[in-house]
Amino acid sequence: MLGPALALSLTAGGNSAHAAVHPIDRQALEAALDDEYKAEATYQSILDRYGAVRPFINIVEAERRHIAMVKFQYARFGMDTPSNPYLGAIVPADSLPAAYQNGVAAELENIALYDRLLPKIVDNGVRATLTRLQSASRDNHLPAFQRCVEHRGIPSGRGMQRDLSQ
Repeated sequence: MLGPALALSLTAGGNSAHAAVHPIDRQALEAALDDEYKAEATYQSILDRYGAVRPFINIVEAERRHIAMVKFQYARFGMDTPSNPYLGAIVPADSLPAAYQNGVAAELENIALYDRLLPKIVDNGVRATLTRLQSASRDNHLPAFQRCVEHRGIPSGRGMQRDLSQ
């Protein structure tokens, strides 16, 4: 059973039930959420233009899971989560080969972002979340886009589509 003061703070939405967020962790979470939001909107714009093509169909769902992970950290600290300002505002690439190239560049930028953020993180939960996000970009998303660029979308491995260079 909860003590009266704790129960009141939980039901009233008081911050006393939440861990205090270090300013560096707050900035890192804001940067991570912004980056994940932009990725979701970018990859969704490709799907809206070109249909359910891989690897975008898989990666946009992964980006949504990443957003949920960051939102969990926001909730843990009692922070309000902004909505995605990029949805519907991103102009997709002019072709799928260009979208694959852009995907490589975006994932490299994402990895670099986490390289800059992670050494400064104070909270272990934030560090674990950002480490998982970086790992997904480095180990899953980047290789998928690189395969598409390398093979111009010709079926030859996981996540491949048809030849799109024509």
